[in-house]
Amino acid sequence: MFYEDLSEYTYLYRHYAGGGPEGGGAAVRSAHRRLNIGWLSARKWYGPGARKRYPRGPLPAGLVEKLEAVRRVNLCRGFHVCTLCLWARSGAPSGNGEIWVPGESGITYVAPDLITHYVAAHGYRPPQAFVDAVLAADLGA
Repeated sequence: MFYEDLSEYTYLYRHYAGGGPEGGGAAVRSAHRRLNIGWLSARKWYGPGARKRYPRGPLPAGLVEKLEAVRRVNLCRGFHVCTLCLWARSGAPSGNGEIWVPGESGITYVAPDLITHYVAAHGYRPPQAFVDAVLAADLGA
């Protein structure tokens, strides 16, 4: 499953909260803005019509460790497989949920729990606002 970084998150609203203006999801959506981060797919970059690769670049020390700690907070049912590993024909790890990281006022970032793998193994560089939110996350709360 692929979503552009910083696009509006709608997945669980659509599937579990009614989704439309009449459903329960509408009231929740109005209170907070949720943005997608790190929903990578090999089809986007290597398949038919591929146009660009995912962002890469240096990351602050400690980000992977903090992501590892944060990702254990909000797991949910189901799983997805790293298609980047599948494309390379190597063992592909799977993830079983998503993480929600509070950002600046009124924004929550939603990422697959495989985001730690994407950063560590594939060099993915999430948007700076997400990096800042992860590093600022209070894990004691």
